Amino acid sequence: MKLRGIFCVAVMIALFALGSAWAKGRADDSNDYLALGDSVAFGYINQAQFEYYNPINFVGYPDWTGLAFGLDLSNASCPGETTGSFLSTTAPDNGCRLYRELTQLHVNYGSATTQFAYAVGFLQTNPNTALVTLQLGSNDVALLEEQCNNNPQCIASGLPQVLATATANMATILAGLRATGYAGTLVIANYYSPDYSNQTTTEITAALNQAITAPAPAYGAVVADVFSAFQAAVSNQFAQGKTCVAGLLNAQPGSSTVLTCDDHPSQSGHKLIAQTIAGVDQSPRRKDGK
Repeated sequence: MKLRGIFCVAVMIALFALGSAWAKGRADDSNDYLALGDSVAFGYINQAQFEYYNPINFVGYPDWTGLAFGLDLSNASCPGETTGSFLSTTAPDNGCRLYRELTQLHVNYGSATTQFAYAVGFLQTNPNTALVTLQLGSNDVALLEEQCNNNPQCIASGLPQVLATATANMATILAGLRATGYAGTLVIANYYSPDYSNQTTTEITAALNQAITAPAPAYGAVVADVFSAFQAAVSNQFAQGKTCVAGLLNAQPGSSTVLTCDDHPSQSGHKLIAQTIAGVDQSPRRKDGK
């Protein structure tokens, strides 16, 4: 979704003002920001074409966060990453490994074979990193839905095990990141519902969010409640709970009378996620109590 010029200027002014406040409040001199996750963090768009060959074409909430707060971004996210494939080259993924073979990510993993290995190496090299964000789990559920051919009974039956595995994997990931010696701000961004007016979809999203954030307190991680931020944004007479209608998702070409979107945020959606991350209690800009 393309932003109009005037909107871009207005947003940039607002973000730079907010970013200045964060930069002044940081307790250390590090400008490093490590973003980890899947296609949402990557800034993926379903219906892109030749744009896939240049990752610069994909702008996600880590870009807004890094730009606004004066941080040097290393975005290691990979479209299709699961909580399992983040850790292991043999765990099922939803297209991340294929994406890495066919085109480029925002960063080059070098000799690292997984996103986790890249993250560990990054934090060992940059122990004073100002911020790490993590968003994983949606592809774990997507694989289940695909295996079940979207059959509701099959999904309901398989979901508890998928969520339990996601929780265990997230605990392993958080433990591994902290084991590098990194003691800075670690934020888990949860997921928005693609359609809050759809009770089943929203309940599955809420259950996933509970699973992926459950280990957070044990590892000093905080949660950016993207789910609630999006829910508030669509709770009006115009959107009526529909994330697509609210303009928070990428619109897809289709009928002139029916608005359809993919599941990935538009730029206004990414901006809202960045604002939500900035608002967490332990964000770098709040280390001095401001």
